[in-house]
Amino acid sequence: MIPIKDDNPTQSTPFVTVTLIALNVVIFIYQLTMSPQHMVEFTRHYAAIPEQISQGKQLYAIFTSMFLHGGLLHLLGNMLYLWIFGDNIEHICGHGRFLAFYLLCGLFAFFSHYITMPGSDVPMVGASGAISGVLGAYAIRFPRARVHVFIWFFFFIYTVVKIPAIYVLGIWFVMQIFSGLAAAGGQSGVAFFAHIGGFIAGLIFIRYFERRSYRARMNSD
Repeated sequence: MIPIKDDNPTQSTPFVTVTLIALNVVIFIYQLTMSPQHMVEFTRHYAAIPEQISQGKQLYAIFTSMFLHGGLLHLLGNMLYLWIFGDNIEHICGHGRFLAFYLLCGLFAFFSHYITMPGSDVPMVGASGAISGVLGAYAIRFPRARVHVFIWFFFFIYTVVKIPAIYVLGIWFVMQIFSGLAAAGGQSGVAFFAHIGGFIAGLIFIRYFERRSYRARMNSD
């Protein structure tokens, strides 16, 4: 089940969302120009490594890691979700507040992963933790918005259906919980608890970052 767009237009241009997508794409292209050795050094320097954070080293990497990706599918999946859901959250927050909200969710996502394995030396990269916060905010602010979802059954049998966002994002969140519990204790290649922590942060913090005018209008409806 892959979301491809939503029926939830906004009246403002999502400058921050577009800029975040552009930055992630440009940095990924830059990564592709590196030699394998340089790539490893670059990743170890800018990725968030719990073991290093535990020692008070490379604290900046908690934020720089949000702009690194481990592969093309990793990048495309994250940017697709940010493109679909980010513009609406940016609209209700405003540009500056949205950026702060995005980074805060990414911070909480990292520490949600960190507390599960503080001694891990596996680099954590990707925007998915911060984007999970955007998904949490969308789920609570636009639960009835229709999301176009691509569903396939076999290789040649597929369809596109419109599903309320609360179901699409709710199913996604439950999948992260089960996947995280299944991977607990091992060195999974996916930081599921970062997704969980980011999503919960989005649920909680959106009310503090959305514009007062939007909150007042929502309360009057």
